[in-house]
Amino acid sequence: MPKYLIIRFSSIGDIVLTTPVARALRQQLGAEVHYLTKASFQSVLKANPHVDRIHTIRKEVKEVLPQLRAERFDGIIDLHNNLRSRQVRLGLFSVPARGFNKLNLEKWLMVRLKINRLPKVHIVDRYLKAVAHLGVINDGKGLDYFIPPADELDAGVFIRSRGLDLVSNPDKMPPEASYTAFVIGAAHATKRLPADKIIDFCRRIEGPVLLLGGPEDAETGKTIAAQAGEHVINACGRCNLNQSASLVRQAGLVITHDTGLMHIAAAFRKKIISVWGNTIPEFGMYPYYPADMDLNTTLEVNGLPCRPCSKIGFGECPKGHFRCMRGIEWEDPVIF
Repeated sequence: MPKYLIIRFSSIGDIVLTTPVARALRQQLGAEVHYLTKASFQSVLKANPHVDRIHTIRKEVKEVLPQLRAERFDGIIDLHNNLRSRQVRLGLFSVPARGFNKLNLEKWLMVRLKINRLPKVHIVDRYLKAVAHLGVINDGKGLDYFIPPADELDAGVFIRSRGLDLVSNPDKMPPEASYTAFVIGAAHATKRLPADKIIDFCRRIEGPVLLLGGPEDAETGKTIAAQAGEHVINACGRCNLNQSASLVRQAGLVITHDTGLMHIAAAFRKKIISVWGNTIPEFGMYPYYPADMDLNTTLEVNGLPCRPCSKIGFGECPKGHFRCMRGIEWEDPVIF
């Protein structure tokens, strides 16, 4: 049985986007699949049946190199392609390695000069190209996300209790419920709608709305829930990643910024409204569905001369006006 090491250190969404590679190696080659990531992100892969072993680092690759050398891999699939991943490849110099094209020049041209040389190819397909030499092909099944049974929540109980009770449901998978999950968080402020825009959006939605985000979003979620209406329930900071994924999986609609839960929602084949600020879908990281499926509606402000201002994001708008998010408009029929 061949044994391969996939490298992707971060972050949530980027790791989810590599899951078709792990599945293809396992199902098409019968390979033993190992994965190297940061310790803080191992929960993304914890329940993935296509990953046999997760290796983690906290800061430096030397923490794990002896362990990796002992595995005697047949190949390395470097899906991060940065200094640290190259240190792993150097430390395992006898193991054949393949990386992928990060399109750094094309992204620089788009961000700095607004010259679009970006290929119309999703990053998942660029990841899969890194294993094409092994005979692996895209199976068209989209992304994977697996929730540990202990992290499954009963969204119905949470909604009926008005957000007071988060009840685990390890014995069965709760059915899809008729509520909207609104992911209000994102790693950078320029990827997030201002709170007043989210409040306005929530007021237009019929039925329960669950606000999702990390502990850093808890106060914003509290403000939004207080002002948007009794149908809005704040779950920000109350769930770990897999519990949030459970609430996404049960939702009828997911409204989300360009963030990790957007890709988790796509893995669950959810109807998505994706909201884009300083980043653009053309970077190749829009919701990725199985072949012949597209349940995503994109909301963005086109034609801004300053957009995209970054391939990642900023703590505040560099221009001060934040038109890429302030200018977002939507029609009620888009939601329903």
